Amino acid sequence: MPDYHDDLRLAHVLADAADAATMDRFKALDLKVETKPDMTPVSEADKSAEELIRGNLQRARPRDAVLGEEYGIEGTGPRRWVIDPIDGTKNYVRGVPVWATLISLMVAGEGGYEPVVGVVSAPALARRWWAAKGGGAYSGRSLSSATRLRVSKVSRVGDASFAHSSLKGWEEQGRLDGFLDLTRACWRTRGYGDFWPYMMVAEGAVDMCAEPELSLWDMAAPAIIVQEAGGRFTGLDGRSGPHSGNAAASNGVLHEELLGYLNQRY
Repeated sequence: MPDYHDDLRLAHVLADAADAATMDRFKALDLKVETKPDMTPVSEADKSAEELIRGNLQRARPRDAVLGEEYGIEGTGPRRWVIDPIDGTKNYVRGVPVWATLISLMVAGEGGYEPVVGVVSAPALARRWWAAKGGGAYSGRSLSSATRLRVSKVSRVGDASFAHSSLKGWEEQGRLDGFLDLTRACWRTRGYGDFWPYMMVAEGAVDMCAEPELSLWDMAAPAIIVQEAGGRFTGLDGRSGPHSGNAAASNGVLHEELLGYLNQRY
């Protein structure tokens, strides 16, 4: 199996630079915010963080392609860095500390591109999570000061904690009834949203989570972290990885039941 340690180390360097840039503008009174064509907000911090990461990658990995939320795809080849400069922009612009920079390296294989490195850095929470293929998943302040992540062993939906985002997307897709059935069947539900529930699945603090509509840059880094922690990350169609346009993540034991609920009335 290829060794991605150098790429993981680089991803941490990129995250350090992004953290400094985003924290510098967090809660700034003069922060500029625009509305994109899809009606989602983008701040000057989103753009500057992605520009910073792209610049560093151009110097450190000039042959690699880069796909980012704000500036699209640049370059070609079997290695592709996937960037979400601020996952949780709506939280960021309102001063809510639940947002993160997501950085992933994806490598072309027989089944298409798959994530092999992922870093999720949430500086306002003073938290960071990461993983490399075959190397496990970790959380901590640095590579040398880290705790190994492992998913929970909860085996019954009635004992499980389920995390989600808003209800609107489930309703728009005609999946709301199944979603509500799942929330009634669970021990506990919480609407954490964005990157955080996937990290809590990896930590074993939450047993399953799902979102009805996502982009690749939302999922690439969380996917490898959940998988390396021993869990499963699929689309609602059950396809492994971050390519389905939506996501379901779990400790693995509960995954088929999770998908069953979310697809039962669809």
